[in-house]
Amino acid sequence: MRTRLTIMLGLIAAMFVSGAAVSAAVATPPVTLDSGFVTDDAGVLSSGEIEAANARLSQLAEADGGDLYVVFVDQFTDPSDSVEWTDRTAVENGLGTDQYLVAVAVDAGQYAISADENGPLSDGEIDRVVQAMEDELRASDWSGAVFAAAGAFPGQSTSDGSGFVWVIILLVALAALILIIVLVARSRKKKQTAQVAVPDPNDPYAAISDEDLEKQAGSALVQADDAITSSRQEVGFAVAQYGDDSSEVFVQVVEAARAKVAEAFSMKQQLDDEIPDTPQQRRAWHIRIIQLCDEADDLLNDNIEAFEELRKLEAEAPKALERIKARRTTAEQTVVTAGPALATLQQTYDPAALAPVADNPAQAQQRLSLADTEIAEAAAAIAAGRNGEAAFSIRTAEEAVEQSENLVDAVTTLGANLVAVEGEAQAMITDLEADIAAAGAIADAQGQLAPIVARTRSNIDAAQTALRSAARNPQQVLDDLTSANAEIDAALGQVRQASEQAQRARRLLEQRLTQAQAQIATAGDFITTRRGAVGATARTRLAEANSAFAEAVAAQAADPVLATERATRAYSLASEALSYARSEVDTFNAGGWSGGGYNRGSDLGGAILGGIIGGLFSGGGGGGGGGGWSSGSSWRSSGSSRSSRPSSFGGGSRSSSRGGGRSRGGRF
Repeated sequence: MRTRLTIMLGLIAAMFVSGAAVSAAVATPPVTLDSGFVTDDAGVLSSGEIEAANARLSQLAEADGGDLYVVFVDQFTDPSDSVEWTDRTAVENGLGTDQYLVAVAVDAGQYAISADENGPLSDGEIDRVVQAMEDELRASDWSGAVFAAAGAFPGQSTSDGSGFVWVIILLVALAALILIIVLVARSRKKKQTAQVAVPDPNDPYAAISDEDLEKQAGSALVQADDAITSSRQEVGFAVAQYGDDSSEVFVQVVEAARAKVAEAFSMKQQLDDEIPDTPQQRRAWHIRIIQLCDEADDLLNDNIEAFEELRKLEAEAPKALERIKARRTTAEQTVVTAGPALATLQQTYDPAALAPVADNPAQAQQRLSLADTEIAEAAAAIAAGRNGEAAFSIRTAEEAVEQSENLVDAVTTLGANLVAVEGEAQAMITDLEADIAAAGAIADAQGQLAPIVARTRSNIDAAQTALRSAARNPQQVLDDLTSANAEIDAALGQVRQASEQAQRARRLLEQRLTQAQAQIATAGDFITTRRGAVGATARTRLAEANSAFAEAVAAQAADPVLATERATRAYSLASEALSYARSEVDTFNAGGWSGGGYNRGSDLGGAILGGIIGGLFSGGGGGGGGGGWSSGSSWRSSGSSRSSRPSSFGGGSRSSSRGGGRSRGGRF
């Protein structure tokens, strides 16, 4: 996660001076911005000035210069730091990457600009915006300060707007007059005449476009999902270290947060399905997705302090280092088996069937290499008395070793799943042979069954040949047999006895459950160990696949037909998740991101891909569902000054997504 690292720059020596008497200062916490670009809680602008300023900032936004919001208040309080106050206001109002907020405390003579660390303006351009406002602020020309800031954006006029204000006011007045005339004329027409759209006062994201809101929802899903993954891993480490009783509350917290994220993924799936939704529905659902992710983050973040107290990793760094050394040695013995295990599978199965784990041995070795580096750094830090930095390295090594183990397990799991699917394919062949025999006992005067029986026989023969080959793909064989089974079942359904149909339905359900479970496991292992490159769409499909599979298991006794339908859907969704994830990882491995500067076969490349080291993709492009690539987990440290952070217990980054050393503040 990105961490806001705000700094104060360019303090202005001149203090605010005004000949008029200044009323008593009013304490002001972060505020909710108005629907326009300008919010005047200090009451220093006339209605005409507000209209003119909003018109100028709208012109800036339409020119793709960036969105600039300005808020005037009396004082900055709760927090009193101008930059922190402005950043918090920007975050709480959901401002995006390319949206900037200037806050002015008129009584205190302070101002600040909040800029997302990945925003389009450079540091120098942000400085020019700040500098352009200072003269007008000293002169209490609040409207002029807005125009000066807008004019300082790249490609805009540098005029302070003092002469332009009245032109804008006249244009606004003219536009208002025309609007009144139009509205009066329309009021005489039928009631169904279209009304002028106004911002929904109940929409907390009224200032954000539908497109940006969709991107924000996708990003929130990625970040929340990674936070859940990292927090579950942290709890697992704590359970192993401290026992179930000490960690039970954190297990409950993570599961509660996971349930909220699962609900958000379900809504994302509905937005992605083939059923059309109105723009209003899509907006409402995207808002709800963001809210659910925020609620999950809050559950996790509310327990960070207690969890950190439980971990006490820094205090016991030497012991923790010895534990991870021992685990790393054991993991090495496991990792060396991955290559031979994969080679054995390659003698039996088609490369396409093994593609999800084809690079697992190499990835597992990279994770161990990363762990070695971090263990060495931890030892050096402990020797130098820097236990906080050692804790950082130990935690990174823990997750690296964990992922190496998962990557090896995925090879074995896939092999076992392919064997199970082969068994289901053989059972399906037996069922189809029985279908052909049953069809032969039925009079077929009109010749309707003959072509179906012929196609079924052809599919059986092809499947048997494929299952005997040295490069087989059991999943593909079972898919083909399932299609053939559906066709002949439809033809024979009317002549079968009810008991026989129920028996066949149960058998088909077993096959579908095995197939879905195997595909979900494959997709889950792939995404978890490569989550640094996987966006919201693949994660959404996997979450829905798990949900559909759970529904299938729950319904298998009472309603085998429904259970079969849900298991089939689970398999389909898991296949889509795997397809999306592999595409995104391929793009990552091809260097399709803007960071550059690493060898994808290096420790760093594997650490980024695995989501162990994060923040490099925050706000970037590429990940499915508009969320962007993001490693996403909560990045914390124990006194380390290093720029990357190991994942830990905690939520996403919505409360710390701006700043990053780019926000500015000062006095006027």
